[in-house]
Amino acid sequence: MTEPVITSPRFWEDLQLGEVIELGRTTVTRDMITSFAREFDPFPFHLDESAAQASLLGGLAASGWQTGALCLRMLGDSFLATTKSAGIASVRDLKWKNPVMVGDDIGGTATIAELTSLPSQPELGIVALNFDVGNQKRQPVLQMRLSLRIPTQASGVSV
Repeated sequence: MTEPVITSPRFWEDLQLGEVIELGRTTVTRDMITSFAREFDPFPFHLDESAAQASLLGGLAASGWQTGALCLRMLGDSFLATTKSAGIASVRDLKWKNPVMVGDDIGGTATIAELTSLPSQPELGIVALNFDVGNQKRQPVLQMRLSLRIPTQASGVSV
């Protein structure tokens, strides 16, 4: 997969503390859940409707890791569509608050909570994003703090 071309990139210096990024929304289907589970998280409550009904979740539920991956995809389609990134620096305080079930429509925000310069690497800065993601019932499904390495204007990164 090639990196998307960003015509007017935002750099670390362009980001604002408290800025709220709308992540958009995505509807989670049965096929999405079972496909992901078969490959990455083959617990019965992610794969089998009968086993899922008998579980504490009460139905077919997405893997928490899948929910996290969907959040990263939404971040890519929103924030990273205009901002260069040199990858994830860390994930902290990851919490799966409620299961994501078949048919759930999830979305939310990521808020810039911290901007840190890196004196030892002046070509990069760190942006920490607080994610708050919920479903169509306004129930929280995922919270986390994700830190990204973002090139600075001095980095000379080409677009």
